[in-house]
Amino acid sequence: MTTTTGSVRPTAPLKSAAPRLRSPRRRIPGRPRRSILLTVLTGVVLVYSLLPLVWLLISATKSQQGLARSFGLWFDGNFDLWHNIGETFTYQDGVFGRWLLNTLLYVVVGAGGATFLAVLGGYALAKFAFPGKRAVFAVVIGAVAVPGTALAVPTFLMFSKMGLTDTPWAVIIPSLISPFGLYLMWVFATEAIPTELMEAARIDGASELRTFFQVALPLLAPGTVTVLLFTTVATWNNYFLPLIMLKDPDWYPLTLGLDSWNKQAQTAGGEAIPHLVLTGSLLTIVPLIAAFLLLQKYWQSGLSAGSVKE
Repeated sequence: MTTTTGSVRPTAPLKSAAPRLRSPRRRIPGRPRRSILLTVLTGVVLVYSLLPLVWLLISATKSQQGLARSFGLWFDGNFDLWHNIGETFTYQDGVFGRWLLNTLLYVVVGAGGATFLAVLGGYALAKFAFPGKRAVFAVVIGAVAVPGTALAVPTFLMFSKMGLTDTPWAVIIPSLISPFGLYLMWVFATEAIPTELMEAARIDGASELRTFFQVALPLLAPGTVTVLLFTTVATWNNYFLPLIMLKDPDWYPLTLGLDSWNKQAQTAGGEAIPHLVLTGSLLTIVPLIAAFLLLQKYWQSGLSAGSVKE
């Protein structure tokens, strides 16, 4: 008997499954990519910007002795902020309050007037055609490039001839001129006010003055607030112009007054009051911070206006 043995067929080796590659994560359109380097740099800039403010706030809570015996970035055992504020307003017969009122006067009249003139000039340059408009544009750009310190001495000589030095007008009148504010309102008014809207108002019988105040001015609100903030900060922090224009301490702004307090320790018989200088500096920046926070919405919209072309 013959038996047949079935041949065994060799099985082919199984193919190993190819590794599946992870599909790249789809980026949502319009969403910026995350950057660790950019985040770190932003954090460093934030710390660099806030550290002096934190140091000033902590230092204002210390007495004169506490400033010497404690670490600069930490509190002393005694919390003397309210006592320092009261002493700041009563020192030298309350001259700090007078300096604060002077600064408010310079800001309201000077910065407010500069903003109003910038709005008027920017609107006129943006919406009206007249001979020499390009020359005016060149003059405005040139004025923006000239630093204010370069004009301080000629301004002093001119005001001394007019007998206006050592008066509030020596600070207010130069503050009324803001070439950067004029240029900013010029650019903003060009994009913010449709020409068709002005023509419709004129067809309805509105005068140019009424068209400006009732039609154009509400549309210019974001740009107006932005210019107002810039001119307010410039006038509030103005130091060099009052330094050469004013001699009477009763007309000093806060910047010049606090500097005189800081320097009085260097004079013969002068009293060192670093705790009052620091407290006064803290009180000086509080109104600016409040203004930026309250007007933040208008300020941000004013900065972004005209960035997108439709």
